[in-house]
Amino acid sequence: MAWDFASMGTAELDAAIKGLEAEVEGLKAKGISLDMARGKPSTGQVDLSRPLLDVLNADSNLTDEGADAANYGVPWGIPGAKRLMADIMGCPEDQVVVAGASSLNIQFDCLVHAWVRGIRGEAPWGSLARVAFLCPSPGYDRHFAMTEHFGIENIPVPMDDDGPRMDVIEELVKDPAVKGMWAVPKYQNPTGITFSDDVVRRIARLEPAAPDFRVFWDNAYAVHDLYEEGDELLEIFGAIEDEGGRDLVFEFASTSKITFPGAGIAAVAASPADLSDLEETFAIERVCSDKMNMLRHARYLPDLAAVRAHMAREAEVLRPRFEVVVEKLEEGLAGVEGCSWGNPRGGYFVSFRGPDGSAKAIVALCREVGVTLTPAGATWPGGADPRDRDLRIAPSYPTLEELSQAIDVFCACARLVCARLAREGRR
Repeated sequence: MAWDFASMGTAELDAAIKGLEAEVEGLKAKGISLDMARGKPSTGQVDLSRPLLDVLNADSNLTDEGADAANYGVPWGIPGAKRLMADIMGCPEDQVVVAGASSLNIQFDCLVHAWVRGIRGEAPWGSLARVAFLCPSPGYDRHFAMTEHFGIENIPVPMDDDGPRMDVIEELVKDPAVKGMWAVPKYQNPTGITFSDDVVRRIARLEPAAPDFRVFWDNAYAVHDLYEEGDELLEIFGAIEDEGGRDLVFEFASTSKITFPGAGIAAVAASPADLSDLEETFAIERVCSDKMNMLRHARYLPDLAAVRAHMAREAEVLRPRFEVVVEKLEEGLAGVEGCSWGNPRGGYFVSFRGPDGSAKAIVALCREVGVTLTPAGATWPGGADPRDRDLRIAPSYPTLEELSQAIDVFCACARLVCARLAREGRR
């Protein structure tokens, strides 16, 4: 059925709304309780990494190419772990520091470094009257929360189908108070798009007024393809070198959605000069990170081929969930004016966009029925979506049956909200 509320007469639209209200009331009576607020891996995905737990035992050799994983030392990561993370990010091994289990922690550490000490001899950001960050939006709420935590001004930058609007960014970086930019370049959270080669090259050739401007390049989904033919992302450090070379990017990645969430390994990559600068701060913070966990990962995933084989098994679990979401949105919201959604080839989210003024109402109505979504506005700085229209759908954690039921609820609620907006627009 096509739900073309815009072309309905007033009486027909009123009847449609009455029917949709009855449908939603019927769903409420079912006592549904489903949480789709975060992009958590499912039990089936996590179970694929159980063999990692058997990699080390009491008889294991606990050295890696001469590095002792069972004692202090080797502060920037054992060789096998550095090589693994360099392979995932596609950058040189000598530009990588492996530290801890969370790339978000390392991003926070880099902000602390800039805030307290300053980047490469520049004034600490915390001493400045104004510091601003560019935030491609819709984007990742935890990124925006980090800079907001420091009192940094988050500036939304609109997204196109191939990445952030580079004409806007190129103009904004002329302001010396603009010190950085968030970026999730492959299967972006939440839109699922991958930055085009042209966008990556234009980022690589940026000439910001601030010498301590850095792009926080969170390559969280570098190997998270749902299909054998996944998106290709131009490697950022090579692109920078092609554009003449400059100290511009901190790149981050982790295995949190490859192996065990919150118990993987994480890394930052940067130019040699930037990495040396960061290491001076990291050396104060830690003697070394968990090298036993690094050793487990380096032996379980010894090369990029092993990573890709593991991720192909992950895709077998994830892909049907994404396909269910897209199929049900196409079926349940056919013809509804103002509704659109992504069909990503990887990552963890499906982005939904409704008519202006619809997002909060859809989330609230879904909650009444029993389905919890990511809050409306969460994908914009400060939780403030200026047009109240963007929502993030996280398909990974529920079972297929639960997910199917949840998207049926979502579509029913979205239809009713859009129908009511269509009626209000006639008054």
